[in-house]
Amino acid sequence: MLELLAPLEAFAKDHLGLPHWLLAPLLILAVALLADLTAWLITWRLGPLLQRTRSRWDDAVVMAFRRPLRVWIWGFALLSVAAFLVARFELDWSDGEAIKIRSLFTLLMLAWVGLRMVKQVEQRLLFPPPGHPAKPIDASSASAISKVVGASVLVVVSLLALERLGVQLSGILAFGGVGGIMVGFAARDVLANFFSGLAVHLDDPFKVGDWIRSPDREIEGVVEDIGWRLTRIRTFDSRLLFVPNSAFSTITVENPSRMHHRRIFQTLGLRYQDMTQVRAVVAAIREMLESHEYIDHDQPMLVNFTGVGEHTLDVMLHVYTATTDWAEHQDIQQDVLLRIADILDEHDAALALPVRELTLNQAIALEASEHDTSSSDNAAAERPPEPGGDQPKGQGKLRGDEAASSSSNATQDNDA
Repeated sequence: MLELLAPLEAFAKDHLGLPHWLLAPLLILAVALLADLTAWLITWRLGPLLQRTRSRWDDAVVMAFRRPLRVWIWGFALLSVAAFLVARFELDWSDGEAIKIRSLFTLLMLAWVGLRMVKQVEQRLLFPPPGHPAKPIDASSASAISKVVGASVLVVVSLLALERLGVQLSGILAFGGVGGIMVGFAARDVLANFFSGLAVHLDDPFKVGDWIRSPDREIEGVVEDIGWRLTRIRTFDSRLLFVPNSAFSTITVENPSRMHHRRIFQTLGLRYQDMTQVRAVVAAIREMLESHEYIDHDQPMLVNFTGVGEHTLDVMLHVYTATTDWAEHQDIQQDVLLRIADILDEHDAALALPVRELTLNQAIALEASEHDTSSSDNAAAERPPEPGGDQPKGQGKLRGDEAASSSSNATQDNDA
């Protein structure tokens, strides 16, 4: 190749004053610039046109090649320039190494194209083009497909790169038997989470956006992402909860997001003195529910007097709303309960309170009253009089009075 460029190098040196080694790099870069402009015109102009077609994948292919193709053009050009300079200046670098580097760079760009293609496929599965008969699939299934295909692309490219580096694939496969056992023991938790995540994607017990909860664990919230190792859940107090996928193989998971209806279940406790109004109250509540616009009348609707409790006459209410939205369900339940309160007022009934009545025998009450009166009189009689008060006749003097009398007698003797 150097012999073919020799006349051009001589011409450039004589007429343009360029060094003889600079002509080939400039030509390579010029060709790369022309190829880049051509690729830009094709991809950036063709992409929007293909998006308006009814085909599902043509624009995805163009979008996947857009950036990697331009990077590959300039990368390949720079590697070619480096290889030419090495050959020109006779550096200690073989042509085989240059070819190997260019091959590895091309594989890297193909891997980039594959991953971009996977992302484009995921978007087309979620959002088909307008007018296309295909139906969109849920985000969890699309994410599972993209992750599996992306992992396959990376594995294939890695094996091809190892082969280009001179590594024998047969040795890798032979090591995979023993090495797989060692890796299995060392990373059994990671593998358990991986296969549990795969099972979640295949069984589809929940998907992104579902409200789930577990009665076995304190897990409740909205699923934000299902990864290969962890599932990210946003709780109702806005905290993030990261649950290993292996946990879902050992616990029970409820998915309230997939319910068809929401239930209103209440037990009304009426007073004992409202026994005569129970029949009319039950009939009025049933009539109100049958005419309620937000109650699903195709589902079982039960309003019954179910029994006599310790303090109440129990009336059971069991109906379903026509919506599954939690906020709307709460509004409907509030409206139903307020209407029931109006019905109880119309029939002079009320909800019972837990009370206890004590009935005392009249004779016992009188005896207790007389006993209390005699006890108070005895206590008053036994109480000592206050100092300085009037003393009754025949009662002895107190210590203070005796002292006062002695001093009075002594005074009279002195006067005498």
